[in-house]
Order: sequence, then structure tokens, then C-alpha cells
Amino acid sequence: MNRPLRTTLGGALTAAMLTTVAVAPAQAHPAGRPPAVLALPDGFQPEGIATAGRYAYFGSRATGAIQRVDLVTGRGTTIGAATGTPSLGLKVDGRGRLFVAGGTAGDARVLDTRTGEVLARYQFATTPTFVNDVVLTRDAAYFTDSNRPVLYRLPLGRGGALPPADAFTTITLSGAYEQVGAGVNLNGIAPTPDGRALIVVQSNTGTLYRVDPATGASTVVDVPGHTFTNGDGLLLLGRTLYVVQNRLNQIAVVRLNHTGTAGALTSTITDPAFDVPTTVAKALGRLYLPNARFTTPPTPTTPYTAVAVRTH
Repeated sequence: MNRPLRTTLGGALTAAMLTTVAVAPAQAHPAGRPPAVLALPDGFQPEGIATAGRYAYFGSRATGAIQRVDLVTGRGTTIGAATGTPSLGLKVDGRGRLFVAGGTAGDARVLDTRTGEVLARYQFATTPTFVNDVVLTRDAAYFTDSNRPVLYRLPLGRGGALPPADAFTTITLSGAYEQVGAGVNLNGIAPTPDGRALIVVQSNTGTLYRVDPATGASTVVDVPGHTFTNGDGLLLLGRTLYVVQNRLNQIAVVRLNHTGTAGALTSTITDPAFDVPTTVAKALGRLYLPNARFTTPPTPTTPYTAVAVRTH
């Protein structure tokens, strides 16, 4: 934690940030172009998304199962067995490993994307906890907890080696950040454009914060005239930050300065097919979002989809 974050967050961020959604039943692909609306398994209750190459991975917040799907053909395979606890934020690294935020279980799992084997599990906290999202850096994975004012840092060793089960750090946030009430606080997480810090969104206040992961010190990201209520997944592409506002059925597009201390809202993306999208990822030149459908009572036969939209 004493190393400058430039060496921590540089280089390896590109692959970690380019994530997308998985599909289930194949649909027609006119002229070879993947469909804009993708059918997901009935009853699955998707939340986070991640990709590597042409394969996408998504987890069930209901059962914790993980599916791998070929985005070109639409064929899917279950690679991770149901755990009985949520699988929320997902990221894939360059070594074929899927990092999974465990929600109310207070944990994280790391799976082999080829076999679904659980390579490691880390118990960060016990009730009340809600480990919500994850971002990967060159030598660490950082997780948010929506019920606690902390980040969890999972250090990666030489060659990306996974640490022992107890070798994680809990980083308490200080400075501008304040925990508010019992609702969803910390949610999505992304790096700053310069790779020196992290950006998190507080869902219930709509505030973006820049966090120094070496100390936990936080400052408000100044976006004049705008807050991001119901902010969920974050995606940084260059200096453009995409903020999913789930129950508002929209993506706020923010142009950040180099250090991530300030930005300006440049546009808002909506789509008629949005039905409470939670997280956003890029693949095949488009943004993909899974519809969590939080306002629809879930049943084993409730249909779920993911939606592709153009980048702005």
C-alpha cells in the first residue's frame, strides 16, 4: 500500500475494464452482427458482467451460478455451480481468472474461466455486509462494500499469484465520504484516468468520490450541477466515465480530467429496452448492460435480457 498507485493501476487496467454481458439462447445475427437485445436464462437474475475475447461471463444474484457465453454464437455453458449466495460484480484478468464479489456472503471468489473451478475464496466480513463490485489493477483487486465505508484490497503476487485466504487489507474511507443510512452506499468502482486513484459511486446520494487506496482518503469528484442517484456500475474508457443509474434506466456519460478530481456531464444514454440495468461493459464496439429488473418480482420463469447500445 506504500507504493505509488501509478505502478499499481497502470498497464493492466485496459483488459480489466473492457467487460461485457453474456447471452443465453442464440438469436438471428443479420450480416453477422450480434443482436442488440440478448435473451438470458429465465429466473437467472443477472447483475455483474465480464468478458475475455469472444466469451462473456455473468453471475446470478439469486443462486451465485456463473455462465460463460460465446457472444458471437450466443451459446452458453454453466461453468460455476450455484453457491446459494450472490455473484455480483465480476472482472476477468489476463490469466483466465474470474473475480467475483459475493454480496451478502461478505466474500470474494476467484474462478477458472475454463473449468469453473474455485481457485480461492476470501471472507472479508460478516453481517452486515454487501460486497458489491470489483476492479482489477496490476497487483491488486479492490472490492466495494455497500454496507460499510470500506474497500477491500486483495494483493496479487509475482505473476499474479493469489494470496492466502487471510492476506487481504480493509481500507477505511476518510475525508469527504460519509456513510448514509442503511441503504446501498458504495457501489461501482473504477480507476481514475491517470491510474493513480480509484473512483467509487455512492448510490443513495448520487455522489462520485476519488479515493486514494494507499490511505482511504476521499474527495468529491466535482461534476457541477449533477449527481448520480441510483449509481451502480462504472466503466472508464480513456477519460470517459460511464455511470449506470439503474432505476432511472439510463447511463450518465462524464468526461473527467486527467486526475479524476472533476468532470462534466456530456450526455445521457437511454434505451426502450432498459429494465433496471445494473452494470456496463464494452465489447464488439458497443456497451452492454444486463437488465436486473429490480422492480419486477422474480420467479423461476421471469425472463431476463441484456441490452447493447452505442458508445457516446
